[in-house]
Amino acid sequence: MTARTGLSWSRDRSRCAPGPRDGRTGPSFADATPEQVRATLIPEEAVEFDQRWREAMVEATQSLDLAGVLARLGEWRSIARRTAARGAEEHRALYWHAAVKLTGAELPPDMPLHKVKALLGL
Repeated sequence: MTARTGLSWSRDRSRCAPGPRDGRTGPSFADATPEQVRATLIPEEAVEFDQRWREAMVEATQSLDLAGVLARLGEWRSIARRTAARGAEEHRALYWHAAVKLTGAELPPDMPLHKVKALLGL
């Protein structure tokens, strides 16, 4: 990434692509591409990203409106930023601790993330 332009050179595509910009707590992901966002996510959320991204693209194709795609990308950029700032294990733990607090239950520490997120209504 060049300091002057905020663009990173994409070697596999002879073009410049905007990338995550560094902020006080790490990359901001404000201009991150879907590919860059997905690469930052933990594997469980990358699968979810793929599914939701495809749904948004189908909706956009039918409606000819990119608002849903852009909104979805914004949501995932935020998740990628938090994941990058905390690291994968702390990111998973964040969901687990929230579910414990919300439910008041003792949850197994190895509970699959999709079950933890379901307890949170996510």
